[in-house]
Amino acid sequence: MATPIRLTFNTVCQTLSISRSGLQKLIKKDQTFPRPIKEGTSRQAPVYFDRQGIEDWHFNKCQSANMKTASKTPHKTSPFAL
Repeated sequence: MATPIRLTFNTVCQTLSISRSGLQKLIKKDQTFPRPIKEGTSRQAPVYFDRQGIEDWHFNKCQSANMKTASKTPHKTSPFAL
C-alpha cells in the first residue's frame, strides 16, 4: 500500500500525539508549521496537510532541539590536551 500524500487533520493529530485544539494552536503560533490545505470553499470542507511538509517540519524541529541541547551541554576538554 502506498503512503498517502495528503494527511487528514485527525491523522496529523495522531502522528504528532496532540489534540485537535493543540494542532489548531500549533498552526496559529508556529509560522514554520505547514499550512492546511482546504478542499472546497464550504466551512465544512475537509482539511488536509502535505505529508512531506509535516515530515520536513518535524525533522527541522528535532534538528533545532538537538542543536539547542548540544549548545547547552558543557564541552569537556580532553585530558590529553596540552
